[in-house]
Amino acid sequence: MKNLYEPGQMVETTIVAIANDTVFIDLGLKSEGFVDKSEFITDSGELTIKEGDKVKVYFRGAKGDELYFTTKLAGQSAGKDMLENAWKNGIPVEGHVTQEIKGGYEVMIGTTRAFCPFSQMGYRERHQGADQKDTSQYIGQHLTFKIQEYKNDGRNIVVSNRVIREEQAKAELENLSSSLTVGSVVKGTVSRIESYGAFVNVGGFEALLPVSEISHVRVSNVADVLKIGQEVEAKIIRADWEKERVSISLKELEADPWDGIDQKFPVGTKLDAKISRVADFGIFINLAPAVDGLVHISKLPVERNTNLKQVYHAGDDITVTVDSVDLDEKRIALSPVVSNEEEENAHEYERNHANDDDGETYNPFAALLKNKK
Repeated sequence: MKNLYEPGQMVETTIVAIANDTVFIDLGLKSEGFVDKSEFITDSGELTIKEGDKVKVYFRGAKGDELYFTTKLAGQSAGKDMLENAWKNGIPVEGHVTQEIKGGYEVMIGTTRAFCPFSQMGYRERHQGADQKDTSQYIGQHLTFKIQEYKNDGRNIVVSNRVIREEQAKAELENLSSSLTVGSVVKGTVSRIESYGAFVNVGGFEALLPVSEISHVRVSNVADVLKIGQEVEAKIIRADWEKERVSISLKELEADPWDGIDQKFPVGTKLDAKISRVADFGIFINLAPAVDGLVHISKLPVERNTNLKQVYHAGDDITVTVDSVDLDEKRIALSPVVSNEEEENAHEYERNHANDDDGETYNPFAALLKNKK
């Protein structure tokens, strides 16, 4: 039975049982293969596998009819022959970073010395720029590597931790892509705030929350409504896993502020409100949170070519009436309300200047009355 596998041969199989310090894997034979349970336990003591999980392991050797496998080579199992097989077959090896030397690090794999260049240590975290660790902080760590070069009968060995990290990140990305799909509702933590939105850590991946998707209410400064470390619930609205880009929305989980707005503001309703913003074609009036109506320039007591931003300002009070409500287009048309005193002054102005040439003088209230006629 021991001749069925070559040292270092990779096997994809299924975990059939977990007992004490051993994980049993299915080999399709009369007996199972064995893997040390410790290889599946994190530094925090968490077991990362369960019965039925698919795993990738490498043949380490046989004791009688018992076949032993490993997810990586470590300690005394990393002899010269096994290291050469690890290089040829791409088997991960565990090494102890002992010191920083010229151009990189000295790494001990069992009793064998190897070299890891600076460029092959660590990994660039997704969407967070370069790895922030100082080079000296790797000293003393036990890390997993892949052998990139094996020369001079094992006297010159070059290893890479970055390759391992990239493979892990790719596997994590594949798992995330199957669970983080468009339409899914997820929970995450705000990790970064930018002028154009915020990044939210969702299962170890940073998704973008654009400023336009934070709320139905217009957000001018992201930092006013979100804080780093804040937990949020959001909906995935876009996902491009090839480019590792995911966009989420808080707004999608809010009630639509336009629901029932035609009942709240029926045609003819008179309102005291404030100007929310001024455009070239009219002024927007805030009626309710995230709901603005428009007074078109043609209904304002100004000449058509007037620069509205010199006449009206955000925050100014104004009284308006509702002319129409279009729920499908989310538009509300408004007209300004002229007081009785203003209207009488305008009528008197018209009477006194009935014979004046048009354009010599201008009265905005008279203009408004003409627009209303």
